[in-house]
Amino acid sequence: MGMYRKLGRNSSQRKALLRAQTTAVLEHGRIFTTEARAKEVRRKIERLITLGIRERDNFEEVSIQAKVPRKDASGKRVKELVDGKRRTVYDTVEKTIKKDKPSRLAARRKILAETYVPVVIEGRRKKDAKKVDLPKKLFEEYGPKYADRKGGYTRIVKVGLRKGDAAMEVLLEIGRADRIGSAEG
Repeated sequence: MGMYRKLGRNSSQRKALLRAQTTAVLEHGRIFTTEARAKEVRRKIERLITLGIRERDNFEEVSIQAKVPRKDASGKRVKELVDGKRRTVYDTVEKTIKKDKPSRLAARRKILAETYVPVVIEGRRKKDAKKVDLPKKLFEEYGPKYADRKGGYTRIVKVGLRKGDAAMEVLLEIGRADRIGSAEG
């Protein structure tokens, strides 16, 4: 017996399927899929959330100086004439940023390797697209939320048989911390 389900696909298709479903669950919190797929995706999600919990506070705040373009009242960049060319005027600003420690950086790269970078298009133009930072969501949202738990961050709820092929369809969701393990949930 193998260590994983093959899901009727070759390895590259299976990896892409699991990666896409893992990304969807982390981004949206829930997906409908077949029972076999849900059990495989659950394994990946549990590991990533555990990684997010372990590395949630592993950073240091560093103060840096950054050049920021000066803007006028309407929000446009201020330009001045230098040597016959129009140049943007920059101001130096002191900023505090979070700098990952090496183990958190490795965790961030592991998360990015096991998920896709989802892009949600909110308009017709590419510059209107909004990117979701999944490592940040795991470290800042799921990490503190499930810090006191030792696993079991997801749940599988059976929905019924799918109409086309009678496969058992389930709801795989990242359960809310206040409802997991209670009688209502």
